[in-house]
Amino acid sequence: MDLADLPPAVIDLEASGFGRGSYPIEVGFVLPDGATYCSLIRPAPHWTHWDPQAESLHHITQQILVSHGKPASDVAAALNQQLRGRVVYSDGWANDYSWLGLLFDEVDLCPTFKLENLRKILSDEEAALWHPTKDAMLATTAQHRHRASTDASVIQNTVMRVKFPDVAGRA
Repeated sequence: MDLADLPPAVIDLEASGFGRGSYPIEVGFVLPDGATYCSLIRPAPHWTHWDPQAESLHHITQQILVSHGKPASDVAAALNQQLRGRVVYSDGWANDYSWLGLLFDEVDLCPTFKLENLRKILSDEEAALWHPTKDAMLATTAQHRHRASTDASVIQNTVMRVKFPDVAGRA
């Protein structure tokens, strides 16, 4: 990753649960310039898996999704428009890749951006600092809401802290 690409564009998804049958319910990202996007995703009629433990983590109910979620087609189109040509990084690449694939397959679109594993831009030393740095940052900020755009911002800020630990003012 080139220094000009820092901070990286980061994406995060929340889902109905984990494993087989789970589907994306919220997507959020933060761009290098700090611009953010977040949207709830209205489940397709055949997306029925629901894990109460996932709900207790992100505090998004099925009722909220039905009343406030956007159709998958609108969310996929917005992602393609705003992320076109970019590489976006995820700290939960395997799950996020699967959920993004499900979202785009549902509306018969292909992403215009590339999803990449965050680990690809971290050295072994930086990766070893990841969890303690993220935990320390969370302990000193008000960013405890487990939602997609907040998580994307936390991930982006953690990247900057592990890459540039001596730079003050990184939140």
